[in-house]
Amino acid sequence: MTVATPAVQPSGASALLAAYLAELAAHPLRTKALTSGTLSGLQEITATKLSGMPKSKNPDDFILGINKRVIQMTLYGLLVSGPLAHTLFELVTKRFIGKEGAKWKIAQILSTQVITSPIQNATYILAMALFAGARSTAQIKAAFKQGYLPMMKTSWMISPLSMAFAQKFLPPHVWVPFFNFVAFTFGTYVNTTIKKARLAQMKREQLRDAEKSRRDEL
Repeated sequence: MTVATPAVQPSGASALLAAYLAELAAHPLRTKALTSGTLSGLQEITATKLSGMPKSKNPDDFILGINKRVIQMTLYGLLVSGPLAHTLFELVTKRFIGKEGAKWKIAQILSTQVITSPIQNATYILAMALFAGARSTAQIKAAFKQGYLPMMKTSWMISPLSMAFAQKFLPPHVWVPFFNFVAFTFGTYVNTTIKKARLAQMKREQLRDAEKSRRDEL
């Protein structure tokens, strides 16, 4: 008599990952958009904490008690970054389905550098400039001049490594969660660096104003 062995059910993180991957397979665009929106909002909260940026006392910086930048970043991830990443991912990866060998892996990595990264980084810089109040062409050009090349240089270091790691160690169906994690980490670093620079600039301006007031009093 053969005793049936009950199937082992995944639990904890494994169950959550399995549920996420099932939803990703069934509704890829929606899942990627929701993931991107959630991570973008969380990225803004995390970067604010890590940078030591003080909480704004200006009521115009809040919507229904929530920091306006968190809402902006969440909507950017949901409506722009997520759908864009899905489209670019499909555009690049479908050309390499079923193709094996080192030359095809290298070609896929180069495709992300030539197509995916420049478009995503340009979109990010544009969105951040608009969120910061840039409206004129000159202001937007200044934002690109200041931030685009450094961001691309960092992407050129991180993106090939993450793609090579995914190709070597991960099955394709978990690439999206992995790249989401990499993008979240990279984006948090960039956002934190920008906020720290802005905070340092604010402190320098406060010191200059205080010194000017002291000299005027004398």
